[in-house]
Amino acid sequence: MPDPPRAPPGSMMALLKALLLPPTVLVLLGLAGLALRRRAPRLGKVLAWAAFGALYMVSTPFFGSLALSALQPAYVDPRARGDAQAIVALGGGSFGPAPEYGADTVSHLTLVRARYAAHLQRLTGKPLLLSGGSPRYMTPEALQMRAVVAGEMNVPVRWIEDRSVDTFTNALESQRILAPQGIDTIYLVTHAWHLPRARLAFEHAGFKVLPAPTGYARFDLADLAPEDFLPRPSALLNSYYFFHEILGYVAYMLRVRL
Repeated sequence: MPDPPRAPPGSMMALLKALLLPPTVLVLLGLAGLALRRRAPRLGKVLAWAAFGALYMVSTPFFGSLALSALQPAYVDPRARGDAQAIVALGGGSFGPAPEYGADTVSHLTLVRARYAAHLQRLTGKPLLLSGGSPRYMTPEALQMRAVVAGEMNVPVRWIEDRSVDTFTNALESQRILAPQGIDTIYLVTHAWHLPRARLAFEHAGFKVLPAPTGYARFDLADLAPEDFLPRPSALLNSYYFFHEILGYVAYMLRVRL
């Protein structure tokens, strides 16, 4: 299971995200309900049961898959959207230190994006930029991605962007590299559910974005089973990603307007 996206450890942003996103926010709500059970028993009971109910809901595959899939655009072959000048692939986290590799390496999320970026490069022949800075004081994600894309998949990488700290700065730092090359139209490779926030950031940076989503969250009402209404850790992680994207999109909208 991949690690959820994180801000640098010890930062105010990391703490704020932990407090605002499930499950922490729901645990705090439940504790507040228990603390109020004597002074305001009715309110305390409502808060405690609301926290319990919400925690159950976001832990079910039904909610996690439905919510995450709601963020995704319908799949369209990126080449059918137009002819981009370059491919930009975004990092999605790291794993390390990995003793079997003797170094930090890409997370599951980043590997999915790197694999599709390599596939798209083979199909189009467009130059490839890998974007991702240093998460949790590891080696930059872009360098980890290059080790996979160029070293293992034998796909050429033209540019490395290793200064960014989040999706918003992925866009700004990529623009700093590509603008002098006269490149303003890109295939943007990231997870389908991350694409709305990523597209907002890259269009704000001045790019024309041709979406190249991958790693779709799967949801089909026809496949629902009783166990999809039972809590699972993987479903809670999907819910975390969903609320992380919603919170991030709102924050980026404010940054764009300021």
